[in-house]
Amino acid sequence: MKFLADYTAVTFTGIDKVFDVPGVFVRFTMPFVGSTVTIRWYGLLIFLGFTLAVLFGGRMAYKWKMDLNKMLDVLIYGTFGGIIGARIYYVLFDWGSYKDDLLSVFKLWEGGLAIYGGLIGGLIAAYITCKFNKLNFYNLLDLAGMSFLIGQGIGRWGNFTNQEAFGTNSDLPLGMWSEKVADYLYKNQAAFLEQGIVVDPMKPVHPTFLYESVWCLLGFLVLYIVCKKARKFSGQIILMYGVWYGAGRFVFEGLRTDSLYIWNTNIRMSQLLSLLLVLFCLVLLIVKLIKYTKHPVPIEGVDFFPDEEKKNEANTVSKATAEAESGSEIEDTTEAEDSTETQTAEENKDSE
Repeated sequence: MKFLADYTAVTFTGIDKVFDVPGVFVRFTMPFVGSTVTIRWYGLLIFLGFTLAVLFGGRMAYKWKMDLNKMLDVLIYGTFGGIIGARIYYVLFDWGSYKDDLLSVFKLWEGGLAIYGGLIGGLIAAYITCKFNKLNFYNLLDLAGMSFLIGQGIGRWGNFTNQEAFGTNSDLPLGMWSEKVADYLYKNQAAFLEQGIVVDPMKPVHPTFLYESVWCLLGFLVLYIVCKKARKFSGQIILMYGVWYGAGRFVFEGLRTDSLYIWNTNIRMSQLLSLLLVLFCLVLLIVKLIKYTKHPVPIEGVDFFPDEEKKNEANTVSKATAEAESGSEIEDTTEAEDSTETQTAEENKDSE
């Protein structure tokens, strides 16, 4: 068993120090089988981000008095949906790298998970689970929006250990360089020219993973404060997440050299999605806030559905009305019986 291997020497322009970054956390041989198992920092950091996001989400669910069994269902199915969606999205828009080796599609530890694909897959799975378990989907989204930023902020450091998800050349103090970066840039010069990207392999590049990590963690603090102090309606936090994350990703994606493009175009897929996400969420957020200002209402509970509540109230009123009418009929019948008995008694008395 060997801990910490596959080192890469990484330097930053404004830091007079060389960082030896291990790509592998541990490598060992399984007994009796003889197969070598490698656990990379990439997967470990994504798992750490996921764990912290789950712990935060669980704590918030407890405070919101959410059914933890239902929460667990959403977590399980949402996680599987997210992983599948993230991989499908990445492979779909980088098919040329996988078409000749289909088994490589399943090598998740080598990288290749698209965040937007993960969000789409996870949200679809969560929506179906919420419908089945009768959970308020919008409140769950608010909780998830904050958790997403935790997971994304931590998980981005997996790109650092893999030396990927970086940008074009940078003269900033945080400009990053390593042999892995230079090797990747050398090998892909032809592809860069096709996309109109000019980059010198021997010069530092933008550490876009770092920009996005800081942006996400800062966004988590902002959304958490808003959730505690100024949340007005269910769905507000997830809309703010869309605006915050989308705006940052739009900028960072424009700097990257490994973007996924819409087929046969120079349009970066994630940048287009980010722009659409920001516009959609911002417009809906403004409309919802204006509506709340004019007609403020209490925030719906996690397991509370307004339409169902109205039906329950209507059923309660109908039941009470029916009981009242039934009671009135019983009273009328009793009075009639008493009157008959009295009349009979008077007739018997007259007869005597």
